[in-house]
Amino acid sequence: MDIKAFLKVLNKYKWLLILVPITAAVITFFLVKNLPKEYSSEAQIATGLVDQSKQVVGAGTQNADYFKINQQFSNIIERMKMRRIMSILSYRLILHDLENPKDPFKPYSPKLDSLDNNQRQELIQIFNEKLQQKSVVTILDNKGKFKLYDILSSMGYNKEDLEKKLNIYRPDNSDFINVNYVSENPKLSAFVVNTLAIEFINNYGRDVNTNQNNSIQLLDSLLKKKESTMNEKNAALKEFKMKNGVLNLDKQSEIVYTQISANEERKAQAIREIQANLMAIADIDAKLNGRSGDSFSQGNSTVDNRAIVNLKNQLKEANDAYIDGNFKVSDKKRIDSLSRLIDRLSSRISDGDVTNPIASRQGLIQQKLALQTAVSQAKGSIKSIDNELAMLKAKYNSMVPFDAGIQNYERDAELATKDYMASLDSYNQTRTEQNIALKLQLAQVGLEGPPMPSKGIIYIGLAGIASFFICFVSVLIIFLLDNTIRDSRQLEAATNSRVLGSLNYMNDADLSMRNVWNDNKNNPEYTAYRDLLRSLRFEISNAFESDDTKILGVTSLNDKEGKSFIASSLAYSFAMIGKKVLLIGGETEVVKSNSKELSLSQDFETFLVKRQIQTEDLITVLNKNDNNSSLLEMQNAKNLRAGFEVLRNEFDVIIIDVNSLRDINIAKEWLLFTEKNIAVFESGKSLEDRDKELIAYIKDQPGFLGWVLNKIQLKKIK
Repeated sequence: MDIKAFLKVLNKYKWLLILVPITAAVITFFLVKNLPKEYSSEAQIATGLVDQSKQVVGAGTQNADYFKINQQFSNIIERMKMRRIMSILSYRLILHDLENPKDPFKPYSPKLDSLDNNQRQELIQIFNEKLQQKSVVTILDNKGKFKLYDILSSMGYNKEDLEKKLNIYRPDNSDFINVNYVSENPKLSAFVVNTLAIEFINNYGRDVNTNQNNSIQLLDSLLKKKESTMNEKNAALKEFKMKNGVLNLDKQSEIVYTQISANEERKAQAIREIQANLMAIADIDAKLNGRSGDSFSQGNSTVDNRAIVNLKNQLKEANDAYIDGNFKVSDKKRIDSLSRLIDRLSSRISDGDVTNPIASRQGLIQQKLALQTAVSQAKGSIKSIDNELAMLKAKYNSMVPFDAGIQNYERDAELATKDYMASLDSYNQTRTEQNIALKLQLAQVGLEGPPMPSKGIIYIGLAGIASFFICFVSVLIIFLLDNTIRDSRQLEAATNSRVLGSLNYMNDADLSMRNVWNDNKNNPEYTAYRDLLRSLRFEISNAFESDDTKILGVTSLNDKEGKSFIASSLAYSFAMIGKKVLLIGGETEVVKSNSKELSLSQDFETFLVKRQIQTEDLITVLNKNDNNSSLLEMQNAKNLRAGFEVLRNEFDVIIIDVNSLRDINIAKEWLLFTEKNIAVFESGKSLEDRDKELIAYIKDQPGFLGWVLNKIQLKKIK
């Protein structure tokens, strides 16, 4: 959004933005200056939901659930607004006015004032009955002798009217609920908040007690059923155990299984002992029979002993020879050899325990007998172990059928017990909640207070602000919906092209360029037009000089946008700087003839045929055919270019008033022979969808210089 343009629009409508809010504020002032005074009264209800001092010790040890607390406050507030509670308040209000005709809260309405004393007494009785029954006020109450609903509505005591000025809220996450009411009578305000608070506390307490008693009765009945079921299941379990002689099947089966495992281990140990003893007996037999390499016979031991005795004799002879032979080395070697043989035989006899061969053999025989005895004992113990295992397994197998049955009984008893305990917990919790239930209290009664500050100033301010905002939004909407182009910046943005200049609108009906240029009265429109036209002429002259061109085409998107006037004005402007100008088309009335200007009328079509033109001193005009005939139908393009070449040699500047782009077929033919082009757009118009194609076409022309914004208001030119 163009902020500057919007500010200009705001400036245009500034008096509307000023006068409308002032008018609205003044009207509001006269409407609210006689507003009656209003009185506010407020009562406070303490809930105990947040106040820890009102809670039971231990109940507040858990973290506060703020969501739950907010939900409880919301529920309480909504219950206060229930139609049943509001109906009680309506009955209290109407009964007060009927029972105190000299001091009612409000003047009697026509419906109530039209009743006589007997009818009012009857009406009092009816409302008292409804109050005792706590009936809800509905439209159906109009079907009786008295239209009760209409009577309450006429006094403003129905639910809808009361809620308009009633405000029930929780202030700043506190433990209180505030009940606020505003009316034109301070007594009425205090009566409403106090009555509503007290009636709600009483009804809320009764409802809570009733609901809790119903819950306790239901839980008590359920608890008794659960207890009966639990006792039945436990009795069935006990009877099953007694009938089958089972005290603790799990423990008993565990003991039997442990005994079976112990006996199986004893049997395995006995088998291992038998195998070990049999292997030992086999080894002893092998030794006794000489198969093991050890000899326990008498002959073998004697041979070894005799060999040792023989070697010792030989050793003695060797020692004697060694001494007698003067210690010869050979004798020494023989002694050493005999000593080694004796040592070797002695060692073998020692390893084989041949010190007493008969004793060793006897020991092996005794060891064999002991092992055979141990084997016999082990085999005897295996038989007793097998008998005991058979008895234990039979006992264990007899317990298996009871296991499935007793598990079912125990599972049923356990589930029944758990169910009973859960019901008991719910029952105890409900009884506890009943004792420590939420107890609402009237913490502060509503009092009669002074009148509230007048809201007249607020209403006046709101009226002024609201009317200003409405006007501002209206101006904004007008600006956003306004697609008209009024300045060069908007035109440049809309066409995405350069804007060469702007020309102001002139109101003079008998307009000629001589009057514009020779103005001695300092007409601001003439002065501005001359200056803007000079600026435009400067831009075009620079374009001509840059590439030595002379032919300028002036066109526009639509007719009557002032292109012909601008073409004539440019011709006059170039003539003022001494240029010899040819104007093809244009408005000849603008260029009034004098001694140095146009005096003869010539046609462009005639020039094309004769190739003759009578030039004037500065400005020569060739009129175009008004029938919009085709150039290419009169002459071919080659001849036309030759004709324009003649004109280029004759004149300094050639300005052609080209048809508007609406006549695109004619405009295209003329634009074939122009060297530079400008397009005129009238200020205050908007671009349509069909104009976009024409804009794209003129922009694509190689000699297009830009746009000229025409007929702009003088006060908008900066």
